[in-house]
Amino acid sequence: MARVVMLIHEENGAFGASFPDFPGATTVADDIDAVINKAADMLAFHVGGMIEDGESVPELRTVRQVLDATDLEEERRDAIITLLDVDLPGKTVRVNITLDEGMLGRIDRAAAAIGESRSGFLVSAARSRLAGIAAAQG
Repeated sequence: MARVVMLIHEENGAFGASFPDFPGATTVADDIDAVINKAADMLAFHVGGMIEDGESVPELRTVRQVLDATDLEEERRDAIITLLDVDLPGKTVRVNITLDEGMLGRIDRAAAAIGESRSGFLVSAARSRLAGIAAAQG
């Protein structure tokens, strides 16, 4: 789990979130709670794309470092500054799992039907299940 500095701006009833350490990673919503909820998934997706593209993940700054950064004066103006706890993707790790042969066949056929790899399919399924659990826990 990483703690990432997030800036939230409100304009005409819409809320936008951005991340000084991840330029270009932004999301918007109609209320502040919704933008915070969307931000963690969007940032994880953004960082996953960076890793796939061979980019390095920057060292995360603290709130104090963001407050002291002269190049962020404009971005900080009228912003709510907060920390967002987010599971950022890291390097890929090979694992060995045990599955029923029939289930493995079903997974492979389903993955092929939608143009995904077995690993990609299983990761997507796990993300979906984890999101459901997190939503149920409030």
